[in-house]
Amino acid sequence: MASCVSSMSCMILLITICTVSWLVSVACAEGRTRPFKRVFAFGDSFTDTGNTQNAEGPSGFGHVSNSPYGTTFFNHSTNRYSDGRLVIDFVAESLSLPYLPPYRHSKGNDTYGVNFAVAGSTAINHLFFVKNNLSLDITPQSIQTQMIWFNTYLESHECQQSNCRDFDDTLFWFGEIGVNDYAYTVGSTFSDDTIRKLAINSVSGALQALLEKGAKYLVVQGLPLSGCLTLSMYLAPPDDRDDIGCVKSVNNQSYYHNLVLQDKLQEFRKQYPQAVILYADYYNAYRTVMKNPIKYGFKETFNVCCGSGEPPYNFTLFATCGTPNATVCASPSQYINWDGVHLTEAMYKVISSMFLQGNFTQPPFNFLLGKKERLG
Repeated sequence: MASCVSSMSCMILLITICTVSWLVSVACAEGRTRPFKRVFAFGDSFTDTGNTQNAEGPSGFGHVSNSPYGTTFFNHSTNRYSDGRLVIDFVAESLSLPYLPPYRHSKGNDTYGVNFAVAGSTAINHLFFVKNNLSLDITPQSIQTQMIWFNTYLESHECQQSNCRDFDDTLFWFGEIGVNDYAYTVGSTFSDDTIRKLAINSVSGALQALLEKGAKYLVVQGLPLSGCLTLSMYLAPPDDRDDIGCVKSVNNQSYYHNLVLQDKLQEFRKQYPQAVILYADYYNAYRTVMKNPIKYGFKETFNVCCGSGEPPYNFTLFATCGTPNATVCASPSQYINWDGVHLTEAMYKVISSMFLQGNFTQPPFNFLLGKKERLG
């Protein structure tokens, strides 16, 4: 080897081999860090990256375009209902993809996917709420609206290309949706069972439509621990509490909703064996944090970071975040609740880590990535 290295030809050969090896390793690294070429996202305000602006959001929370929304990470409002990034943003980061542009304001910057999620969106069609006089100040978009947008997007973008229905390199992220359905029917004659059945049927229809179109990699979030949101604590009587101090009746809605959703996903796994379908367990991820908040860096579990300043939760519906009378805390990373209904970037980061690196998706997210790597 010593005599070979001393010759010019062998030196060139070694340099060539090293260069090729380096290029191969870079290519492999890029393959590992960018397993998907694009992401399509659906959901409500927990996933919306800008489809909703001021005066378009749910009643009482129509100030998302104002400061201090977005100030922790983006330094200005991006019409995300948080002080910074959402779970879907951390998903994009983990896949080495840009943040997803909102469908309504994508401005052609949709090479790596689009976000169709809308704040205030329901699972049940909006006409149900209209027919039953439950539509006052309710966002008119539902998951059906988002599916219409998705189909319109495919027709105007994808279908001009040869790979119109090729979703081999696409991750579908179906954010939580359904919390608003229960919230909008509070005080009505409709039972939780009725809302659950209608919402699950609607969500199932949307998921099946994606699978029929050829979706191969699908992550479906369950409902979060909605009874731990400040608004729930603010509205519920003090005797309606569970073992972690949250609103028991509201958490029960999410719990039983998620059970039915998981059963439906299992049916889809059998019906579409070629697809990898993950359930993201928002409920138990959130509950894990609530049981030991200090472990995850949180000091405030119920108080909002951005709110009215009124006790006991720094919250009132008459001075919500983004209004002139609202104040913001100095350390959002120590708070779970941002504005009373939505979470802080710090909480979203913890939850996303539990989904992407932890054991709060079934099967694990690494299983999905491994399957994608094997199939190419």
